[in-house]
Amino acid sequence: MSLKKAILLIVVILLIDQISKIYIKTNFVLNEDLAVFSWFKIAFVENDGMAWGTKLSDVFSFISDRSAKLILTLFRIVAVTGIAYWLVNVAKQKRPKILVFAIAIIFAGALGNIIDSVFYGVLFSDSAFEIAQFLPEEGGYAGVFHGKVVDMLHFPIYSGVLPEWLPFFGGSYFSFFDPVFNVADVAISTGIGILIVFNKKAFKEYPKTETLDLESHNNPI
Repeated sequence: MSLKKAILLIVVILLIDQISKIYIKTNFVLNEDLAVFSWFKIAFVENDGMAWGTKLSDVFSFISDRSAKLILTLFRIVAVTGIAYWLVNVAKQKRPKILVFAIAIIFAGALGNIIDSVFYGVLFSDSAFEIAQFLPEEGGYAGVFHGKVVDMLHFPIYSGVLPEWLPFFGGSYFSFFDPVFNVADVAISTGIGILIVFNKKAFKEYPKTETLDLESHNNPI
């Protein structure tokens, strides 16, 4: 996959991600949900931390919530910069298409969530008790770098009390799948999954003979 195709893919994912987030933000009140199917809901939540809603301040109690949010956002920016550098390198080296594809969608997902974290606090009003306004006159709900990531995809595939005969967990309430996520999260998870499942294909080495041929071609005697 060429770098141009990778960039086009990134733009498409970003558009889908941001359009879906802006639609939810400007049409739903926080924690409002809409059942599309019995196993799928549109559920508007906002994530102020990392995966599963975990915050740095939950791990390090001496860090305030505001400082933790800033550190997390800056870390995400550094990480996505590194991913961008990696993507450009593998594309220029004409590495396997599956590797370029996986890195591209990981980058797109990471950048999509960074846009929320950096800009949404300034662009939107609070969604807690009413539908958020875009560019409100009184200003947004937070400053730059302190926005919350918008999540909306929820798949409550199963919930109920497990059978008594089931070892260890019998009789207890069980719910699958609880996390609420977004298109950017799907892109990141898919990209990481591809790198894990197709590890050998994605990171295959060039044959030594091919390397020697390239060297002799570039350095004729």
